[in-house]
Amino acid sequence: MIGKIIELPKITDPRGNLTVAEQLKDVPFHIKRAYWVYDVPGGESRGGHAHKRLKQFVVALSGSFHVTLDNGSERQTYLLNHPWQGLLIETGTWRTLDDFSSGAVCLVLASEPYEEDDYIYDYEEFLEYKRIHNA
Repeated sequence: MIGKIIELPKITDPRGNLTVAEQLKDVPFHIKRAYWVYDVPGGESRGGHAHKRLKQFVVALSGSFHVTLDNGSERQTYLLNHPWQGLLIETGTWRTLDDFSSGAVCLVLASEPYEEDDYIYDYEEFLEYKRIHNA
């Protein structure tokens, strides 16, 4: 298994449900950045990169989308469609998000602030990085 689905606390209430995500409790790292992706046009993909240091926790706040993870030797696709579940993505994992439903909102909790040099955008570079760092 490349990624890990983590169930978040879901407090049900007739007035509306509530879900909580706390760092180092529900999310297994310090949260240093949060961002969300929305209004993704049909047929478009997001992601298409890996990180050298950053970990992410991805939640479908609304709607659904697929996340495909690749560790250089295996690939696995997850359907995110529940706001009380998140997908943990470890460092050194290539990720692609696609098949966004209409109105989908993707929340990403990140372990690090944005740093351009942490990104690997070329898949062949990613494979070389994995070869060197897994040796």
